[in-house]
Amino acid sequence: MDAAKMAMYYKKIEDLKVHCYLCPHNCVINPGKLGACRARKNIEGDLYSLNYGKITSIALDPIEKKPLYQFKPGSMILSAGTFGCNLKCSFCQNWSIAHEHPDTYMMTPESLVAKARELEHDGNIGIAYTYNEPSIWYEFVYATSKLAKEAGLSNVLVTNGFIGKEAMNDLLPFIDAMNIDVKAYTASFYNEICKGTLDNVKETVELVYDRCHVEITTLVIPTLNDALTEISDMSKWISSLSPKIPLHLSRYFPNYNMQHIPPTPKETLVKCREEALKYLEYVYLGNVW
Repeated sequence: MDAAKMAMYYKKIEDLKVHCYLCPHNCVINPGKLGACRARKNIEGDLYSLNYGKITSIALDPIEKKPLYQFKPGSMILSAGTFGCNLKCSFCQNWSIAHEHPDTYMMTPESLVAKARELEHDGNIGIAYTYNEPSIWYEFVYATSKLAKEAGLSNVLVTNGFIGKEAMNDLLPFIDAMNIDVKAYTASFYNEICKGTLDNVKETVELVYDRCHVEITTLVIPTLNDALTEISDMSKWISSLSPKIPLHLSRYFPNYNMQHIPPTPKETLVKCREEALKYLEYVYLGNVW
């Protein structure tokens, strides 16, 4: 397999630069340079994916761990991820693969699908593209999910939702379920903490919620996104799409570049859940033990 794969969703522009429009960053990348995701590189005026087929983590997980509580509950799913991310969340829980240089090994789409089929006797229903942001693994996810669908397997995205509409629309026919992170419900949080935009994530949720199974996760961080008014506003928005969309409110623990904020008190999560349940039928708590 080549060390790099020609990328999708880019245009050549002047002076051997390229415009990548896979995600809303819309990076303009000079020759020899990387996009914001660190996984796409301009090589002599063409854009290449650097993580195609490069696996950092793979495991057979309960579907509930994604978390997906209402998509084939009780099943197992083969979870796989690579490196890189197109957001820069200060609290990243998977920073060692999202923002560092982890060890990788190679798998083709065919070999990953074959692995998933081998595990069907262990309860495996398909492949979850997870651990890091799957949309920047786009070329590999697209090829693999198409093969998996042909093999009768389910495809799951665990994603931050920060992806361009064209790319999302092209991938959707092969995707059965998503868990989408809505990291907060204020533009300032996304701008300052994640280096992204809330509106683009909302657009993704609105685009996909009635075209595949969707559940939403929010990591509740003390002082930053735990105000009951914010939880209320987010829940009202989700309910306006469908009150049956499950919401997972997950407990924060200090990580990466956000070591100074203590873990979320359990009572905060309970209050947030009570508020969300005013508008949504299914609200679950995560990382509570």
